[in-house]
Amino acid sequence: MAKKENKLSTESYKGVRDFYPKDLYIQNYITGIMAQTAERFGYSEYSASILEPSELYEAKTGDEIVREQTYTFKDRGGRRVTLRPEITPSVARMVAAKKRELNFPLRWYSIPNLFRYERPQKGRLREHFQLNVDIFGVGGIEADVEIIQMTYQIMKNFGAIDTQFKIFVSSRKLINRIYTFYGLRDEEQKALSKLIDKRNKITPEAFRGELDNILSQKEGLSDIFFELTDTSDLNKLPDKLRDSKERKELDELLARLNKLGIDNIVVDTSIMRGLDYYTGIVFEVYDTGPENKRSLLGGGRYDELLEIFDVEGVPAVGFGMGDVVMRNFLETYNLLPTYNSVVDLYICTLSKEAIPLALDLSKALRSKAINVAIDYTGKKVGDQLKWADKESIPFAVCVGDDEIKSRLFAVKNMQTGKV
Repeated sequence: MAKKENKLSTESYKGVRDFYPKDLYIQNYITGIMAQTAERFGYSEYSASILEPSELYEAKTGDEIVREQTYTFKDRGGRRVTLRPEITPSVARMVAAKKRELNFPLRWYSIPNLFRYERPQKGRLREHFQLNVDIFGVGGIEADVEIIQMTYQIMKNFGAIDTQFKIFVSSRKLINRIYTFYGLRDEEQKALSKLIDKRNKITPEAFRGELDNILSQKEGLSDIFFELTDTSDLNKLPDKLRDSKERKELDELLARLNKLGIDNIVVDTSIMRGLDYYTGIVFEVYDTGPENKRSLLGGGRYDELLEIFDVEGVPAVGFGMGDVVMRNFLETYNLLPTYNSVVDLYICTLSKEAIPLALDLSKALRSKAINVAIDYTGKKVGDQLKWADKESIPFAVCVGDDEIKSRLFAVKNMQTGKV
């Protein structure tokens, strides 16, 4: 055979993953816990295409995502399309399209694969799967409480204890009220929001320098915003802001969650959530451990997103939780499950003559909802059993001349070795 000059690589595209069976076992465990928890709260699953018109993201998603992180191209009809970097705009589109037909409130969830062109690193890939949960049609704080309660319950269902994660909450409405109180112009508000959003990703010195630049025309405001985002002490706000309805809403949120037994929650005014469509309560859940100290999930209220489709807005709250950071969290705290084979019983065949009986046996067992695999390799019985053990198959049966005669089978427990 002639040697190929340009041999194809076996490597996958940079920043994406192949899921071999044992990898997919863990992946299915993660998405299974996500789906099971969402459904326990009464949420129904939906789905959408990975392709969307590019203008869907340009209308309300953050500028950085649109310009630098999307896979955008023209299709054969000359239309600009984008591989979805998130699914919230898609679900908003779906709700807007059938708003008159849908029965509100809606409780929906999905676990789509999402694509962002960014530098692959720990916790970030170019393709990942993400649980998205949204409730549409509830304008009161009850929806915010339910969504945050669900994030807490998911963490607990993964086996996490309260000291391993913390929930940080803030309010875009309160931050906007503070901006207005201090007379910040629109461009100053936008620049300041972007800076606050990255506060925990840069040094305090760098943050202070950029803060001084943005607020150079506002004497004393740089000190105020530096302290506010550093300590999140809302009691130091002026009386008018401290007694505002936006501040009281935050206090009520914490009180209700505390009443539900959720105590690992604090106010953090540096939580902004980078996307432009958030309008109210926003939150993020962080790993508290030194090995993986980062955001695990986040979300908030976005009451106005449907308006980009020229329909009346619907109050909405939701969150997203990625599989990559969640797997890192589970690895950090030894919470990953032990692999179990889908095969319940492995039938070893000692000769070709044993195969018909093995087939009959497997047919009978499968009719009883037992997963059975048969070995057709003709290898020594010891090698067949070693293969079954390596694949974590719990039980095995060997079929040979004795079994053909007696029609009796000895079941071996592969973990204990007992028959």
